[in-house]
Amino acid sequence: MLLEGIFTAVTTPFYSDERIYFRKLEANMARYSRSLLAGMLVLGSTGESVMLNDEESRDVLRVAAAASHPEKVLIAGVGRESVGATLDLAELAAEFQYDAVLVRPPSYYASQLSTSAIRNYFESVADRSPLPVVLYNIPKFVPYQLPVELVAELANHPNIIGIKDSSGSLERISATVVATKSARRRTVTVTPIFEAVTARMLTAASEPESGSNFVPAGNLTGGVAIAATAPPAPALKTRAKEVGFQVLGGAGSKVLASLEAGASGAILAVAAFVPQACVEIYLAWKDHDRELAEEKQARILTPNSRIASELGIPGIKYACDFNGYYGGHTRSPLPGLSAEEKAEVELLLAGIRN
Repeated sequence: MLLEGIFTAVTTPFYSDERIYFRKLEANMARYSRSLLAGMLVLGSTGESVMLNDEESRDVLRVAAAASHPEKVLIAGVGRESVGATLDLAELAAEFQYDAVLVRPPSYYASQLSTSAIRNYFESVADRSPLPVVLYNIPKFVPYQLPVELVAELANHPNIIGIKDSSGSLERISATVVATKSARRRTVTVTPIFEAVTARMLTAASEPESGSNFVPAGNLTGGVAIAATAPPAPALKTRAKEVGFQVLGGAGSKVLASLEAGASGAILAVAAFVPQACVEIYLAWKDHDRELAEEKQARILTPNSRIASELGIPGIKYACDFNGYYGGHTRSPLPGLSAEEKAEVELLLAGIRN
């Protein structure tokens, strides 16, 4: 699976009584699908995945996938404390046609887990996962930072295709890119313009809809809608591209620097509420317009630092609500924002409404 560009870390909206607000999740996924994002991460840290039980996690994965456009890459956060529980969720993600799974290190027994044990955990998951595995380094929440040397070893596993590094360290990003440069290369399926081909795109191409609900435009004005067979969808044209181990940044403040260091893209919490502003950094960089890329990067620095990093999930959710997406309530024990904090978020986003 090709992992290039900007991905958003999706929130999980809740009602005030903490039930999952699935209609708002659907609305978010549909709107992200209309953006220039490369794809979406569901049930990552921003999605409050650790707050959900197994049934809720299954339902969120199902609803999010059904509401997303087939051309968007879908990554499922499936990290659990045991290999078995992680694989159970990975299998569900495969059933719902996700394209990859994001797996964090186990954390509860972190003080007792040696590097060898962590290696065994990831290799055991990757050996049996029906989907490609993306490692997740998130020392802010998991008291274990994946050593670069271990990442380089795991990069040679045939089913481990990349890493999301949310350490915030540009030095780690650079070191990981260098350390994994000699890792095994893979051939991935892409479109003629070298964009990712997802599992749902392949399914749509191989199993076209029957068209029983298709109504010709000419019949919409005559008072009677007559169902007709839909015209055949154009064949999906693909080509092959060779990629190495793919490094994705996780710090909104260092998107440009990470790309210049060799990262293929980024998965960002700040993109949950300003996706276009984040994508514009990547597009300017792709166009070799460094001055514009720096300008676009500077534009999100303060909102990312204050809202995504300092205020965290409550700040991200309120920013989503303010900017036309649905953040919803947090789940206890996470607090909501004070009136002063809400006013601060609104002021920070006054010039970034997308």
